Amino acid sequence: MILYPAIDLYDGKAVRLFRGDYGQMTVYSHHPEELAEAFREAGATHMHLVDLEGAKAGSPQNLPLIQRLIKAFGGFTQVGGGIRSMATLASCLEAGANRVILGTAAVTDRAFLQEALGAFGEKIALGMDLRDGFVSIRGWQEKTPYPADTFLREMEDLGVKTLICTDISKDGAMSGTNRELYARLSQNFSGNLIASGGVSTLADIAALKEMGLSGAIVGKAYYSGAIDLTEALEVAG
Repeated sequence: MILYPAIDLYDGKAVRLFRGDYGQMTVYSHHPEELAEAFREAGATHMHLVDLEGAKAGSPQNLPLIQRLIKAFGGFTQVGGGIRSMATLASCLEAGANRVILGTAAVTDRAFLQEALGAFGEKIALGMDLRDGFVSIRGWQEKTPYPADTFLREMEDLGVKTLICTDISKDGAMSGTNRELYARLSQNFSGNLIASGGVSTLADIAALKEMGLSGAIVGKAYYSGAIDLTEALEVAG
């Protein structure tokens, strides 16, 4: 299983939200490039970047910084946050992203999703952010009527190969990941499923690996010191 240490960007800083609440934001670094370098030095080969301002605004707001972070890390990087047009998608790939994550646009603009999949194939990942079992969009601020399992099936039918699922209620809460959710979804999705939200312990990582998930994203647990990244990478394998 691949472990993705995460950097969430807001106002040029590395931050974490509590359960998707922009009003409960903690700044962890004013120099995100140093974090990317630390990930690399710990042995990480993959990194997860989210432009939180972009997710709210509807277009990436931190592309120059994202480009610097990708260069500092030097490994596989997936990028999300406000990517809702082919032009912004292309700009992220040009900045060095190996994979681009679509969230809101996958719900609101299926024609764009299909165009992106047709043009870039496996360079496209789908971000499925769940609040109370339903897909949320626009920076987690708006809940849709789409239940997780229905949306998952629709995305697979469209050809999505990589899906990143975040349980918003767990994100940043350090209460453990939603193992029941990921166990169920992993049985219903044949592509690469990546867990996000609440990965708080080495036991969480081991459990997700045992389920056969493709990857897991670790954020606050790393920043708070609850997880040593080198040890976590060893557990993930």
